[in-house]
Amino acid sequence: MDCGLLPNDSPYNDDMFELTYMSDDGYVRGGKTGRIGKGQESDNFKSSLRLRYFPDGIRNCYNLNVTQGMNYLIRASFVYGNYDGLNTIPNFDLYLGSNKWATVNEILAIKEIIHVMRSNSLQVCLVKTGKTTPMINSLELRPLRNDMYVIESGSLKNEFRAFFKISGDPILR
Repeated sequence: MDCGLLPNDSPYNDDMFELTYMSDDGYVRGGKTGRIGKGQESDNFKSSLRLRYFPDGIRNCYNLNVTQGMNYLIRASFVYGNYDGLNTIPNFDLYLGSNKWATVNEILAIKEIIHVMRSNSLQVCLVKTGKTTPMINSLELRPLRNDMYVIESGSLKNEFRAFFKISGDPILR
């Protein structure tokens, strides 16, 4: 999902990562849409141009349908880009249902986790923990073959990943 993407602009293909993005409209209640600031934009990452931010409430959740018992790679991307003109590093928590997944406290962050689904629904929640406003640029849910990562229960959290293009400079994410 490209968070903050208008439904009329959905879906679109990201040729760089060979992904199809759709609007987050209908998966989350509340929040406002915005764009990262001028001069912060990158042509390489179209899904980072828009965002959804949550100035109201403490906990705002995306409600997603999943397949129980299946492993999923869940990736959330955050590019602050001074969208609000405050030039303040965001600081908030990210939850999978009632379990804390990560803290976002950087101007550019990608959080990844491989999670075994225990039901047919999943909530990915942004939780306000201080004075800054939670925001998100994209949320990806990718089903994985259950034999790729053997997880009997819980999750596998990724701390770092690097992507390299075969014909060019490396892309760090």
